[in-house]
This record gives sequence, structure tokens and C-alpha cells, in this order.
Amino acid sequence: MRKGQPFIGLLILISLVMAACMPMTPAAPEPAAPPAAPAEAEAEAPTAVTEPTEAAEPAAPEPEPTAATAGTLNLPDLHGQTVQAVTENAYPPLNFIDPATGQAVGWEYDAVNEICRRLNCAVSWNTVSWDAMIQAVRDGQFDVGMDGITITPERATQIDFSAPYLVSQQYMLVRADEARFTDAASFAADDALLIGSQPGTTNFYVAVYDVLDGDEQNPRIKLFETFGAAVQALLAGDVDLVLMDAASSRGYIGANPDRLKLVGEPLGTEEFGFIFTPGSALVAPFDAALETMKADGFIDHLNTRWFFMYEPAAQ
Repeated sequence: MRKGQPFIGLLILISLVMAACMPMTPAAPEPAAPPAAPAEAEAEAPTAVTEPTEAAEPAAPEPEPTAATAGTLNLPDLHGQTVQAVTENAYPPLNFIDPATGQAVGWEYDAVNEICRRLNCAVSWNTVSWDAMIQAVRDGQFDVGMDGITITPERATQIDFSAPYLVSQQYMLVRADEARFTDAASFAADDALLIGSQPGTTNFYVAVYDVLDGDEQNPRIKLFETFGAAVQALLAGDVDLVLMDAASSRGYIGANPDRLKLVGEPLGTEEFGFIFTPGSALVAPFDAALETMKADGFIDHLNTRWFFMYEPAAQ
């Protein structure tokens, strides 16, 4: 398991320069509010479906794609091609159902809508459960998938990845009154303590290899279908720790300000990428569009909007 250097603060997200493959870390503004998370106190994430369905409409209408946009930015022109995109709607603030409006929103929605505006393509949104997503994209049911998917060598043998669009780290989310442990080492030392996780995710592998003993069958890891269900188990006292990226952790804390907190140093650096059917002709155009979005500040705009300005507790 890869390990990153610890960074100070509760939230570190890095926008990358795509073509040069050189990471750049924009200065993060002081968070005005936590990012998106379920508004209810139980912090249950929206239930994912197991079969593909049409996604809820995005909160704002997409700009019409035009050939002029692609030409002006010196990007490939996809000539109005419809791109079948799929997500889960259960990973705030990247993709989720806004509790105030019932609309599907998030960082990844805005990013892909903007990519297609620049490439002169149209997005058709779909949803599928996390455990079916990689296989569905691999089989060609969808053109592009996204769900905060960590780029790993194993996954890269199954599907094609875009260049990374975000870098994040895992944090230890615990109940607000937790005093039995303060970091990964003190957690691992107490055999009575349990971790809640979602199988097959980076959070699961960080729990196995960075917190516990490297045994993927360790009974101290309790598995749940969604991150929201794991957080609900944490609030109920059924588990003692949930590992989650900083932005999502802050979202759940924002929805439950007196019930949850973060402890310890960040664990496990991860890079997020869009996934494509192997051999997809969309990878290079998406990477080119992402590069322009970094260069003109659009990625920074998305980071500010979704990681610092969205206020789940105010809904």
C-alpha cells in the first residue's frame, strides 16, 4: 500500500497539471463551511442501486456544447457525441443527492459537464452501485465512470484511467467523545476496537495495510454497502472508526457537528481518476480538457465551490 507524507490541516486536495504530469498544490482558502454530506443526523448516504438507472437531473442545466468552444481552446471536437457517464450519487461532495433539492450534484458532475462543454459532447447521466461500476464500464455499458475512484495498478489492468484530477488522503473519523485512541498505532493496539469500511475501496485497503496487520480478512474490519452506512454504524457505536478522505469527513462532521470529529495524522495518499472502457478514444480528449481546466483556474473554482463553500449543515 502506498503511503504519502503527512500534511498539516484537515483538508488537502491537490489539483494536477495533466499533460506535464507535475502535481501542483493550490493554496487552499480557509474553509468557510464543511463540504457536502447528508443533512440528516444519522448521516446515511443515499442508497446506491445495483442496476443502472438514469441519474437525477443536475442542479443547473448544462451549457450547450459547441464546436466553437473546442476550436477556441484548441481541443478535440467530438461533434456533439453523447457520452454515457455513470456515478453512484453516494460520495459527497464528489457526487450525491442534494438533500434540499433532490437533485444530483457535486464536483464530478460539474467537472464532466464542463469537459463536454469544451469538447463539444453531450453528457447522459446514469447511476450504478459502486461494486458494479468498474465492471460495467469495462464491459462498455458506459463510456466514463467516476466515484472518487483511486488510480491503482490492479484497476488499471481492468479499465483505462484519465490523468489524475484530485489527490486526497484518508483521515480517522470517530465519535466526538472518543478518548481510547488518538492515532493509528493506539487504535491497532486495542483488539476490542472495530473499523467500519466499504469493501474494495481505498479506505478498506488503508484500514488493512496502514492501520491494522495487512490481513484483509481481519475480523476487526466490519464491511458496509456504503460509506454512509459505515458512518451510521459509527454513530450508533457498532464500530469505532471510519476512514474517509478529508472532504467527505468534514461533510459528515458538518451534518453532525456535536457527534463526530477527526483524530490522528492523515493516512494513505490517493489519486482520483475517471475510468473508461479499455481502449476508449475518450481518454486523450478528457485529459486535454482537464489540462485546460487546470490552466484557466476552473479546477480551482470547483475545489472552492464544493470543498469550501457548500454548506450541508445549512440545508
